Amino acid sequence: MSLAETTSAPEARARGPVPDRLRAPWEAKLKSWESLLLVVAIGIFILNSFASPYFLNAWNLSDATFNFTEKAMIAFAMALLIIAGEIDLSVASIIALASTAMGLVMEAGFGTPAIVATGLATGLICGAFNGVLVTRLGLPSIVVTIGTMSLFRGISYIVLGDGAFRGYPSDFAFFGQGYAFWVISVELVIFAVLAVIYGVVLHKTNFGRAVYAIGNNPTGALFSGIRVARVKMILFLLTGLMSGVAAVCLTSRLGSTRPSIASGMELEVVTMVVLGGVNILGGSGSIPGVVIAAFVMGLVTFGLGLLNVPGIVMSIFIGLLLIGVIALPRLWAKLRGKA
Repeated sequence: MSLAETTSAPEARARGPVPDRLRAPWEAKLKSWESLLLVVAIGIFILNSFASPYFLNAWNLSDATFNFTEKAMIAFAMALLIIAGEIDLSVASIIALASTAMGLVMEAGFGTPAIVATGLATGLICGAFNGVLVTRLGLPSIVVTIGTMSLFRGISYIVLGDGAFRGYPSDFAFFGQGYAFWVISVELVIFAVLAVIYGVVLHKTNFGRAVYAIGNNPTGALFSGIRVARVKMILFLLTGLMSGVAAVCLTSRLGSTRPSIASGMELEVVTMVVLGGVNILGGSGSIPGVVIAAFVMGLVTFGLGLLNVPGIVMSIFIGLLLIGVIALPRLWAKLRGKA
């Protein structure tokens, strides 16, 4: 006799219908934060197209991508770091120091390969420094990176003062000013490649699962065999490396190095990550959400720029957006609790 035949009718009625497991994931995706962000991005795109007659120009849209690609490169690594329960507020200062190091190498007469290698190496060294202080000495990452934020940029000011490095090789402009084909910039291609790489790492590998486990319960992750300190060290290295990549692209695009380069970018990076649905307390988040958030912020800032909105107003908007994204879920949970 089969299991179905031994089950009585009342028991079957009590259990209810078996849910369609093939449809549930799609329904969850339609109700997800990423879907809401996508709707918002489409809405902003439509509003911008009506707000300015210059918005729908292909080359203007290409220029709009420069508003977020460099920040998003860092945001991918920052997303993993925040999911793991840590944060790095020194990323903009790492850019400044890496750019300064590249300028010194350029002044010494070296070519583009050495300049690029110096930028990436400087980012890695800064990330390693942050990682050692957090994972080996057990210091809070927010305190450590606030300190190194001042340290790294302070070194740039000591080296440059009120001056600047100019005269980078002409082929160095390829990274920040070049186009892969038609209106598709090299930076946008790098952004897309990194998005795929980080998406696979976070969502399809054991390393990504370890990141989630550490963010949800670091003690439990440690006792389950995950080398928590090693994973966090890798994440700090990745954040430093991505800051180095962003430094190469930004310096190439501007064609010069100043100690004030990328000032305030850390706020925009964190806002992009949190807007993308990454829990600021760790444990949850996704790379697709960060990708969509990058486009949302890029479209907003570019649209405001076309309307000649001052930069300080954009900074105020980004600050309010960060507070709102963090506060709204908590307010919504409280309202639902009272209902």
